[in-house]
Amino acid sequence: MKTFTYERATSPAAAAAALANTPGAKLIAGGTNLLDLMKLQIETPTHLVDINRLQLDRMEDTANGGLRIGALVRNTDLAAHARVRSDYAVLSRALVSGASGQLRNKATTAGNLLQRTRCPYFYDTTKPCNKRQPGAGCAAIGGFDRNLAIMATSDQCIATHPSDMAVAMRVLDATVETVRADGTQRTIPIADFHRPPGNTPQIETALARDEIITAVTLPPAIGGKHIYRKVRDRASYAFALISIAAVVQPDGRGRFAYGGLAPKPWRVEAAEKQSGAKNIAEATLAGARTSEHNAFKQTLVERTLASVIQEARG
Repeated sequence: MKTFTYERATSPAAAAAALANTPGAKLIAGGTNLLDLMKLQIETPTHLVDINRLQLDRMEDTANGGLRIGALVRNTDLAAHARVRSDYAVLSRALVSGASGQLRNKATTAGNLLQRTRCPYFYDTTKPCNKRQPGAGCAAIGGFDRNLAIMATSDQCIATHPSDMAVAMRVLDATVETVRADGTQRTIPIADFHRPPGNTPQIETALARDEIITAVTLPPAIGGKHIYRKVRDRASYAFALISIAAVVQPDGRGRFAYGGLAPKPWRVEAAEKQSGAKNIAEATLAGARTSEHNAFKQTLVERTLASVIQEARG
């Protein structure tokens, strides 16, 4: 690990200013992803800005009946919150399917959204990776890509986003609240928060350099059966081959968001107007780019979706 300087932020705007004014600065909260990347020298920040003492660890009801979740709310606390379990059960189920209990105790809401890909070529510093070093090339393309993306990819990158929580946030139509160094605030729909790779795979979100997440807000609860189904190679502590966050009505119609398919939580609202798992899956996966290693994901989506709809119907 390389040397770095350290400070504790006194306000969200001050933290954003530290990012803006210090080249190579990074925020640290739970550190469950950043510290691993620093040890591997994939991330080499020159300055860490500790935001753990900011008052961003609260959950509160909104005036319109939604729920506002502070950026520093730990994953364990979010999953266990009474209102999340009753009104946003898909989110609770997604959270407990990810990582281990120890990691969930440290990991934060904002950090979960911002975690970087678990593409094995990104983690292997002996291999070229455009996300790690722009312009280096992508070893995953033409390599072993069984776990990698088949939607919204580019000739520069085929990595997937690893978050379970973000997939549930996408099906719930969450919004991300932010602040910049000058105090300017904005809200970003979760659908627009994560960026596809295009020609700049190193730019992963819509955040500006001097912008930090302060909260994530959920709209009023929607009725229906809440399901999170994660298909993986082993029963625990594994990332999804595919996952589906669903809020389904008794007739089988509903909302469906997917993990393990794209560089961002994947949802195609137009596909949700279709009837039956096969038709929904085909519309969701239109334009898929597959290889011999990951083409199975298309069939896996259809079968998993059929199972989810069947469960929702009881």
